Amino acid sequence: MDFMTNIKKFIRNLIGNSDKFDDLEGDIESTRFIVLDTETTGFNYEKDRILCIGAVVLQNYRIPLQESLEVYIQQEHYNKATAQIHGILRASVLNRPNELESLQQFLDFLGDSIIVAHHTLFDITMINKALERNGLSKLKNKTIDTAHLYKKTLLYSPLLIRKDSYTLDDLADKFDISKKDRHTAMGDAYITAIAFLKILNKLKEKKSFSLKQLFK
Repeated sequence: MDFMTNIKKFIRNLIGNSDKFDDLEGDIESTRFIVLDTETTGFNYEKDRILCIGAVVLQNYRIPLQESLEVYIQQEHYNKATAQIHGILRASVLNRPNELESLQQFLDFLGDSIIVAHHTLFDITMINKALERNGLSKLKNKTIDTAHLYKKTLLYSPLLIRKDSYTLDDLADKFDISKKDRHTAMGDAYITAIAFLKILNKLKEKKSFSLKQLFK
């Protein structure tokens, strides 16, 4: 096993993903994807906390809005600087469930679906840290990062300047997706879901397009 293979295996294990996809069954149409986003007090995995989880379903190339989850979590931490971005104030939502209750709602909604997120590592790590704090097991669901998947749609050309990483704003601009609710968990989950759907439609044009190919 070479160095790069070891690195890929380490990253997949870190975010709860396996480097073997032989157990993937069915096709993309019938697969249930959960597209999610989290709003947090900051970017420190140990010190910061999740404020809100937003998640939508994508199945059969459709996003049924009635099948969604938006859960605000009781705030024990508060960061005035990040509050100016996501707009979640300490007392803006009443009767919020605590962290454990929120995680249980999320896990029930998630089931064994494939997780889709933009820059997946951050969201999954924040959720796993919360699960660990509450004595729950880390996520075992397979994950897809739209920031990585988007690159598969790009042409290889010396005339094309490729970025190392693409933001959610980049994808929204590319696919002409409204950014009206940007920087809210549900809004960003919905933008990511539309971008994922656009990416799937582009990848359908390729001969090797399949569920397993999304993880390659």
